[in-house]
Amino acid sequence: MRIKDKYISPFTDFGFKKLFGTEINKDILMDFLNELLKKDEGKIVDLNYLPLEQLGRSIDARKAIFDIYCENQKGEKFIVELQKAPQNYFKDRSVYYSTFPIQQQAQKGLWDFKLEAVYTIGILDFVFTEDQDNQEVFHHEVKLVDQSTQKVFYDKLTYIYLEMPKFKKTEEELETHFDKWLYVLRNLEDLTKRPEKLQEKIFAKLFEQAELANYSEQEYTEYEHSLKIYRDLNNVIETAESKGEKRGIAKGEIKKAKEIARSLLEEGLPIELIMKATKLSKKEIEQLKS
Repeated sequence: MRIKDKYISPFTDFGFKKLFGTEINKDILMDFLNELLKKDEGKIVDLNYLPLEQLGRSIDARKAIFDIYCENQKGEKFIVELQKAPQNYFKDRSVYYSTFPIQQQAQKGLWDFKLEAVYTIGILDFVFTEDQDNQEVFHHEVKLVDQSTQKVFYDKLTYIYLEMPKFKKTEEELETHFDKWLYVLRNLEDLTKRPEKLQEKIFAKLFEQAELANYSEQEYTEYEHSLKIYRDLNNVIETAESKGEKRGIAKGEIKKAKEIARSLLEEGLPIELIMKATKLSKKEIEQLKS
């Protein structure tokens, strides 16, 4: 069965890498980063993609997060992530991986320790648990701040997180280029045509690259697989949130629950979340690993 959507979802592995992680679409990522950072000077005019292995990440450990690692013409490093679901110690992990681009700047011999800036950018398909009561703030920019003066102490290490479920502006409410970017990320999969307010050249290219009719059979197959994983994950999270706790299940549902659990284990989700969503026990889920 072929997908009926017109455009890919950027919240799938395939979609995220297609739109932001390919050389041909480098200008799309640059436009997004320039709009997100809004730097007074040093606008990004070129990017170089770097191997994820430089971040110390193994393939098996990274299936729940899609990411791109790159640097601009000044040598500043950017980790751009799309995080599908909350994970244990998410913020710890984010800080940990940001240290790799810092360490990589070390030079042999005499070195004055001058560093180029490092940015970690997280596009989140979920809301921070501790932030769920505040539906107004969805754009978080975090730096090292001196608590005594409330001034930025060090401006070369920045963490930016976008809680996408909180962005609810309609097309009519879009005002800035940044609004338009968030609207595209949030709604691309559900659109049937390019909105009238998104007529900029960069969005024309994005929609062309996102149109499924332009894909080969191989690309289509890869996207179908990626989309199935994403939708299964969404269903699991919604189930976990609605049920709240593990309950018993009928025998006829066990096989399906185990199939979903096995898929989510491969995606790297916490066992606690899989337990709540599938109603399987911890022991049943751990047995699926073998």
